[in-house]
Amino acid sequence: MDTIFQPGFLGTRAPLFMDIVSVIVALLPFLIFGAILLAKKKNYQSHESVQKLLFVVTVIVVAFFEFGVRVAGGYKNLMEGSSVGHNYFIYVLIFHIIISVVTLILWMMTLYYGKRYKKQKTLPGLYSAAHKKEGQRTFIGIILTMLTGGWVYALLFVY
Repeated sequence: MDTIFQPGFLGTRAPLFMDIVSVIVALLPFLIFGAILLAKKKNYQSHESVQKLLFVVTVIVVAFFEFGVRVAGGYKNLMEGSSVGHNYFIYVLIFHIIISVVTLILWMMTLYYGKRYKKQKTLPGLYSAAHKKEGQRTFIGIILTMLTGGWVYALLFVY
């Protein structure tokens, strides 16, 4: 268990678990984009499978992240060595958390309604435009989560 708290591989003050989580979150928009391309190529079954897999992996990564932060003593302990002001950091962190939670909810809803529409045999079909719009919102949220997560990482471990 001590291994995840060893220095990370990105050359910052971050522990290993933060570097692992950060790389996965940075790759997520590209993986999601690949899943979107599957739908554009009308490979709907693969699109569905990849989206479900990415969602499950993301939930596991978030749980791993939360575990690591709690065991490390919370964000205050992780902030040691940062020259960033506490209040500024808290505002950025809250902003990131709001975007992340909203995105996770959007993603769950997109998966839920996609499954429901598929059962009703209206996806692909009648609800394709609505599903596409839900997916676009989710994708934007994932990109914003990645960007704000990078911002939090930089404030904690770079500056």
